Amino acid sequence: MRKILLFSLFLIVGLVASQLLPGWIAPENAAGWKGVTDTLLYICLAFIMINVGREFEVDKARWRSYVSDYFIAMATAALPWLLVAVYYVAVLLPESQYGEWGAWRESLLLSRFAAPTSAGILFTMLAAIGLGRSWIYRKIQVLAIFDDLDTILLMIPLQIMMVGFRMEVVVILAVVTVLLGFGWRFLARFNIGQRWWAILLYAAGVIFVTWLVNRLFHIHIEVLLPAFVLGMVMRHRHIDTRVERGVSTGISFLFMLLVGLSMPYFAGGSISTATATAGSDAAEASILGSQPMMSWGVIAVHVLVVSLLSNAGKLVPLFFYRDRMLEERLALSVGMFTRGEVGAGIIFIALGYRIGGPALVISVLTLVLNLVLTGGFVVWVKRLAMRAYGEGEKTAAQ
Repeated sequence: MRKILLFSLFLIVGLVASQLLPGWIAPENAAGWKGVTDTLLYICLAFIMINVGREFEVDKARWRSYVSDYFIAMATAALPWLLVAVYYVAVLLPESQYGEWGAWRESLLLSRFAAPTSAGILFTMLAAIGLGRSWIYRKIQVLAIFDDLDTILLMIPLQIMMVGFRMEVVVILAVVTVLLGFGWRFLARFNIGQRWWAILLYAAGVIFVTWLVNRLFHIHIEVLLPAFVLGMVMRHRHIDTRVERGVSTGISFLFMLLVGLSMPYFAGGSISTATATAGSDAAEASILGSQPMMSWGVIAVHVLVVSLLSNAGKLVPLFFYRDRMLEERLALSVGMFTRGEVGAGIIFIALGYRIGGPALVISVLTLVLNLVLTGGFVVWVKRLAMRAYGEGEKTAAQ
């Protein structure tokens, strides 16, 4: 529970610092500062995604058995995303912009933060409360990894929507296809070093390669998929030492801090996109970023509503797996409420297109609220599991 609270604390500290630093850093040093923090953030994100890919353990001989799980995970990621996207357009924007494609395009990209489940946080906490051998844990392990994978894959067409369909897009799709084919063909094949320092080097290598491809071929590929595929092809070693856990947790904390630091300045009552990353023509005409700042009371209400919508959308598994008890299915759904680093990464990518405004603040604070509530979600899962397995043992005895 302390780890979850620290995740939230680092994100909040970074968010506060992002509002104070513009007054402390000279304008001529701002670009250099942002370059350093963005590079560190991408390295941390690649490190996290490599570890998520390492958790992707499936039996390729039984791939058909995972098809239904993938579609359930896809729906579990899609429903909260779509609910939040519709809310951003219908509630945060004036009626005159309901029919504008630009408004929907930006909302669909930003609201994707609500889709992924925090696999790393969830697996650790469920194992810690004694559910490591349960059906709930095994099924949630598959669904959480699949909905992270689905989030990564869907980011590609979402980014294509932001920049338009150009010739480079065909090349990007070809690269993505090759990466996915390579990942599946060589799943868990390579027995390479997996100590924290090795994965950190791999992460830096992924960042360098994607940067080099962008510079040489003018093809922008986000680090999410290459890092995930690299983790997929590693033969997973469970290295559970105090140092490994400490470094991995520290990098996750640093990542959350850097995500907070990357937020644009809004303390003055409006959203400034001066700190956003340039990189697309669409960025120059951000609809969400041009909306006026709201009062903090109004923002708090929106944060509560968006949190409810995003978690209600995660109840999809409740309507499947009908051979299991209701308590098990509900526990599975509640476990998917947890959000974390991948969602924060989506928000950072949205910043690259200068998507700001109140919707950005609401997204960040919703992520913070879900992190704070994660301990409660896990306790709820435990109680549901104890009730389900207690009733199962009683039925078996009868």
